[in-house]
Amino acid sequence: MGALFIAALVASNLIFKKFFYWNFFDWHTFEISVGVLPYPVTFLITDLISEIYGKKKANQVVISGMFASVFSLLIIYTASVVPATQWSPIDDDLFQKVFGATTLAVFASMSAYLIAQLIDIQLYHFWKRKTKGKHLWLRNNFSTFFSQFIDTFTVVFLLCVFKEISWELFGGLLVSGFLFKVLIAAIDTPFLYFGVYLFRKKFKLKPQQELNIDYI
Repeated sequence: MGALFIAALVASNLIFKKFFYWNFFDWHTFEISVGVLPYPVTFLITDLISEIYGKKKANQVVISGMFASVFSLLIIYTASVVPATQWSPIDDDLFQKVFGATTLAVFASMSAYLIAQLIDIQLYHFWKRKTKGKHLWLRNNFSTFFSQFIDTFTVVFLLCVFKEISWELFGGLLVSGFLFKVLIAAIDTPFLYFGVYLFRKKFKLKPQQELNIDYI
């Protein structure tokens, strides 16, 4: 789960510069970055880790993802500094066009990611305590909805501040990005139930019991 989390996070940082339209049954046309496609997976994984392993392990995965993002940023920066050969299929200009704004993108994404994920984990366990471990769907969705708004707002705001996108697009991208993530969060609820069922069966956990594993 940690590997899937980090892969989804790093991938979302690398592909964010492509935007697309998605007409959802003529109800709403989403105008969003392809970077949001793998990103909701990270919230599903942290909710699953929170449910099975507890808050501490979920926070550890979040911090690991932050370091993975920084490391990927260093790799991209190094790759952009070394000059391309004359016969290279990808020259310096094309590489810069695709990855040139990655530094700002990763900074924006990391800031939003760290804030949103930590809020998500805190709210998840808040609702878990309030409901005494019942109503998994409630804590999954209520924690994700709020944290996804924080995430979407922070990313779009910082990209506008850094002049990567126009302020005229701020409102539309904020609404589309947030609604898309809310929709995905609602859709992934059955997958969370299924994942929790499999883990509880594998580790023979009682309802609401967490698997506490400390690594030395």
